[in-house]
Amino acid sequence: MSEEKVTTDIITLSRHVLDEQRKHKEASGDLTLLLNAVQLGCKFVATNVRKARLLNLVGIAGGAVNVTGDEQKKLDVISNEIFINALRSSGKVAVMVSEEDEKAIIVEDEMKGKYCVVFDPLDGSSNIDAGVNVGTIFGIYKIKDGSSGTISDVLRPGREMVVAGYCMYGSSANMIISTGNGVNGYTLDNAIGEFILTHPNIKIPKRGKIYSVNEGNAKYWDEPCTEYFNSLKFPPEGKNPYSARYIGSMVADVHRTLLYGGIFAYPADKKSKNGKLRVLYECFPMAFLTEQAGGKAITGRERVLDVTPQNIHDRCPIFLGSEDDVEDIETIYKKHSC
Repeated sequence: MSEEKVTTDIITLSRHVLDEQRKHKEASGDLTLLLNAVQLGCKFVATNVRKARLLNLVGIAGGAVNVTGDEQKKLDVISNEIFINALRSSGKVAVMVSEEDEKAIIVEDEMKGKYCVVFDPLDGSSNIDAGVNVGTIFGIYKIKDGSSGTISDVLRPGREMVVAGYCMYGSSANMIISTGNGVNGYTLDNAIGEFILTHPNIKIPKRGKIYSVNEGNAKYWDEPCTEYFNSLKFPPEGKNPYSARYIGSMVADVHRTLLYGGIFAYPADKKSKNGKLRVLYECFPMAFLTEQAGGKAITGRERVLDVTPQNIHDRCPIFLGSEDDVEDIETIYKKHSC
């Protein structure tokens, strides 16, 4: 009986990032060190998520509500502290924006770097007591030339981000990341404490068979949105209807959409005129990843990455996924605007 061959030449996230750095002679290594800090935060949060029930970290944090109106879970608070501390201590960050903090965090001069990080430390936490996959979403900007690091360095279109990614915590911890040259996926190997490359060069299918949207809001949708989703459920003769899959955790829903194709949506409606999801640390990173994987992301009427936020907690509608699927809803919106 032959022995199983052990792979000793593994590609970790750190190794992959260093390999990319070597291709750019002008690179200082600062972004590599910053991504190491992001990794550390994700590993620390992954450990707390796995032990949440044992450590009594589930439930609401004393009835607290964050700045965007969501109930704060105990893990929201802990995850936020983990990332703020990890990012600040890297010495590479000038500005941080978190879903959990009302104002942007301007790093003190002695610890200040040349990057800005926007993040949702624990997306989908409202489902965590039920054991549903949750995750961290992040995006990174480089501060503008001549800037010392201010809010204006993050109130910019998403197309100006230099890195976007998320880490999903479930049966395994999966990091999906793009530095602007495609999308790669890594899985945390707890035995060695490293993210290992498991999904190289992720490409979203040109068309999918799944739609993901909260149909509990269908009553409040506008006409183009209603028409589009009805077309998926009741297609012309000879075409199969799409399957509905909605978890309610953006990280989990987008992760499935990236791998299998189809469309994820959180549209604007009569209740939420600007949509529900936040531009900087939810819509921009996910739109960046989707485009890098060959898909599209729109608000309905414009490219998500072309939106310029006015405030750090602004919201916008979003439709993202397979190119053909997103173009279908784009066509319907154009028809209704004529």
